[in-house]
Amino acid sequence: MKDLFDKIYKDKGPLGKWAEVAEGYFVFPKLEGPISNRMKFQGKEVITWSINDYLGLANHPEVRKVDAEAGAQYGSAYPMGARMMSGHTDLHEQLQDELAAFVKKEAAYLLNFGYQGMVSTVDALVSKDDVIVYDVDAHACIIDGVRLHMGQRFTYKHNDMESIEKNLKRATKMAEKTGGGILLISEGVFGMRGEQGKLKEIVALKKKYNFRLFVDDAHGFGTLGKTGAGAGEEQGVQDEIDVYFATFAKSLASTGAFIAADQEIMDYLKYNLRSQMFAKSLQMQLVVGALKRLDMLRTMPELKEKLWENVNALQGGLKARGFDIGTTQSCVTPVYLKGTVPEAMALVKDLRENHGVFCSIVVYPVIPKGLILLRLIPTATHTLTDVEETLEAFSAIRERLENGTYKRLSASVAAAFGE
Repeated sequence: MKDLFDKIYKDKGPLGKWAEVAEGYFVFPKLEGPISNRMKFQGKEVITWSINDYLGLANHPEVRKVDAEAGAQYGSAYPMGARMMSGHTDLHEQLQDELAAFVKKEAAYLLNFGYQGMVSTVDALVSKDDVIVYDVDAHACIIDGVRLHMGQRFTYKHNDMESIEKNLKRATKMAEKTGGGILLISEGVFGMRGEQGKLKEIVALKKKYNFRLFVDDAHGFGTLGKTGAGAGEEQGVQDEIDVYFATFAKSLASTGAFIAADQEIMDYLKYNLRSQMFAKSLQMQLVVGALKRLDMLRTMPELKEKLWENVNALQGGLKARGFDIGTTQSCVTPVYLKGTVPEAMALVKDLRENHGVFCSIVVYPVIPKGLILLRLIPTATHTLTDVEETLEAFSAIRERLENGTYKRLSASVAAAFGE
């Protein structure tokens, strides 16, 4: 019999194998200083494009004041216990009611963490007789929720309506045999590519197929729609989303999340969400802070306006310079380049050390071999100067990538890892 750890000693995984040369710089980097458009990385100031603080609330003085006052009043422990036992308060209910009204649903329920809450919500919504249909590019939290499902599940090609309908037909036949129902899961905004899920087109299929729609709108909440209620509002189909999910970790710059739906659905979920039934309640400091952030989202439209001014300047500038930013329909700004993983390391090091620009790097196995994805997240705190400096930097690194500079610089790394 093998030692359980044998596989760990022999294979660190597709990302783990790079740990020796990547950790602390390319992965697990340490940004320092107040969360803002410019922070410190290894002692140097960098323009920061990798913080999901869309509306610039993370270090807003009004938010900092409320967070500090709530911490002083309640500490970081209150309330103790799970919501069903001893961790329920009027303020938790108030936040739920305000969130439900904001996203135009009858009721909402707080989640301690987005990832944990998504996994648990998928688990609670389906039984072994039900069928799940979901996008192949769904976020890891959706995939892990689906993994818990003991029934059938089908993936459809990313945002491909023909594939969606094909799999709905398959799911319908299966559900008719098992006596179950169908749950279709999409994202409001796909966080890597920036594309909106085709919610309007998916909703139209309800006329032909009997399914319920669950939308993860982590990147759409606060950034899309007239009021900021998300991708459903943007596409005019918010009412047709059966279960709506969003996190506090992006536009609200905090910790926590929520789901929203019709009252009867929420009454069921709050009694069946294992991640909430058996976990400590969201601490009061975070609840009070979320109330303040939500109020600012409602009453300060200039935050979203500034965000989109920066988004349009960045994305428009990149396209004008001939960069491939895919088909993003959101603030998420991907830049696609061609190169190997070692070349990507050399490129990013040049970008950070010599141009003072910090953004996230995505390589194989997250995306296909031969591609480098640099993901930029514009926020309301960025300036047009930040945008212009970044555009100049990207033009410079593209030239070095194309003329082979990074290939030469990365040769030793590539040889060491057989690339």
